[in-house]
Amino acid sequence: MKILIVGSGGREYAIALALKRDENVKNLYFAPGNGATDELGVNIDIKDFEKLAEFAKKESIDLTIVGPETPLVEGIADVFKKHNLTIFGVSKDAAKLEGSKAFMKDFLFRHNIPTAKYIQTSSVKKANDFIDTLIAPIVVKADGLCAGKGVIIAKSKDEAKDAAKSMLNGESFGNAGKNVVIEEFLDGFELSIFAICDGENYKILPAAQDHKRLLDNDEGPNTGGMGAYAPTPLANDDIYTQVEEFVVKPTLKGMKEEGASYTGVLFIGAMIVDKKVYVLEYNVRFGDPECEVLMPLLKTSASELFYKAATGRLNELDLKFKDEFAVGVVVASKDYPYKNSEPKIIDIDDKKSECSHVAYAGVCKKEGSMYANGGRVLVCVGTGKSIKAARDNAYDLTKKIFFEGAKFRNDIAYQALK
Repeated sequence: MKILIVGSGGREYAIALALKRDENVKNLYFAPGNGATDELGVNIDIKDFEKLAEFAKKESIDLTIVGPETPLVEGIADVFKKHNLTIFGVSKDAAKLEGSKAFMKDFLFRHNIPTAKYIQTSSVKKANDFIDTLIAPIVVKADGLCAGKGVIIAKSKDEAKDAAKSMLNGESFGNAGKNVVIEEFLDGFELSIFAICDGENYKILPAAQDHKRLLDNDEGPNTGGMGAYAPTPLANDDIYTQVEEFVVKPTLKGMKEEGASYTGVLFIGAMIVDKKVYVLEYNVRFGDPECEVLMPLLKTSASELFYKAATGRLNELDLKFKDEFAVGVVVASKDYPYKNSEPKIIDIDDKKSECSHVAYAGVCKKEGSMYANGGRVLVCVGTGKSIKAARDNAYDLTKKIFFEGAKFRNDIAYQALK
């Protein structure tokens, strides 16, 4: 097979590593890829969806896999399907589940999917009136895409009102915040649960846990994610059953009824409160860094999983995972998440290991050397027969990576090990 991967981050790199294990995958292409993906395949600098579809036809690409949310929200899957190309990723209409938090919350309400009490509005007065009915802390979300950073957990009603006002007047997140969602705060623990969907059928993957805050002990600002592990022992059979019956099934049914059949990844940001599952948010793609810890655990052929999902044949697949755990530790640049950092050369001392590897993200190449190019630079992934063994392997790998300003959390997977 010839496979095109759309995206440039650690998530796309991890998908590529899984595909490289497949004997039937002959060529990989990345649009645009990063400074390390050219070691796995060919980087293509084509941004226009029509031109990228033309490239896919010319090169006889068998399958295109879309990693990030932005091209999905902008309709890349619709363009490729118009050209009769096989693509794994949701349609533009289905991508509204992530592209608009207001649409997502209203969808949950319409289809009786458990979620927090909320209001979505563009009115400061309505936002303030609803905030007055809640008990702090209070969740304030910008409606549009904000790269995982458009959520404020306000510690007081006044802070919530200030956050809503700042979003609505365009100060905080520009046009993405011109509509806001105000929610009651749910006090429990979070899980990242992914379902691979083909419109009718689905396969639920082992639950993962992400670590959003920049610093140890879940302190500091929100980020795109500083680490993850899977599977988590915090997800039991009852939780998986609730997710299947009360979340995934009504979502696929509801999307089909609303004319947006769902083919792609359904990322359920779940909060578990008193053993009950609530949906915090939906994303329409793999999480990053969750993808980096799920792909190494995949025992089934990755190309078969994505191809059968894209062609409506998931019911034919027996999805299997290794009896192991994986832990991913994000290594970020000096100024993340506040601003971009200057490129710094990366030195890696003996990265080869059977139980750990690097998933590259914010990297570029200059004169044959790899540079940290700002943001989340790479993920050190460790695997093992226990979470502790996997975590130890991941952190052993961080000790072999050097670039000026590198930083990472020291407590990834703490909830499972405490």
